[in-house]
Amino acid sequence: MDYIETLEDLEALYGEPGAPSLRKVARRMTPLYRKWIMASRLCVLSTVGPEGTDASPRGDDGPCVLELDPGTLALPDWRGNNRIDSLRNIVVDPRVSLMFFVPGSNNVVRLNGQARITADADLRARFDRQGKQPATVLVIAIDEIYSQCARALMRAGTWAAGDESEGLPSMGEILAEQTNGEEGGKPYDDAWGARAAATMW
Repeated sequence: MDYIETLEDLEALYGEPGAPSLRKVARRMTPLYRKWIMASRLCVLSTVGPEGTDASPRGDDGPCVLELDPGTLALPDWRGNNRIDSLRNIVVDPRVSLMFFVPGSNNVVRLNGQARITADADLRARFDRQGKQPATVLVIAIDEIYSQCARALMRAGTWAAGDESEGLPSMGEILAEQTNGEEGGKPYDDAWGARAAATMW
């Protein structure tokens, strides 16, 4: 199998991007990009570090980010499994990407920027939910915002297919497989609902 090894060969294969693909890029929040991003309760955070890349879903019961100013967003880091893979990457390499999704829309809005991590009490308090606050907050300086072509979500039938999860292995089953039965299994799955409720915020 032959592989493409140079940018010249890659660009020759795909050709030049159309003008709309280049002109849709903003360097800070605009009224319409703001409206789109603030409608999103789910985004995917991507980072890169010495151990490799990481992509992590981030969700909230309202907008998943807070606008601090037109060039800066804040993303809460609610406690989860404490692997903190994304945060470890950001400490050594601040480059991040976000992909914002809105149910029913096949479009995605993407954002690239530079992130820093803070445990600032005042900023954490702005995300207070039922008396709980995120452990830290990512403060993201925006480099660029642009919309993603809808074709990928359209091909996948993302919002039209309904629930396709029947028959999937549970997380407890996967964990048991990975640990030769030492962790996970049915007890893990049975306790998941209570664990999730206790650490939702």
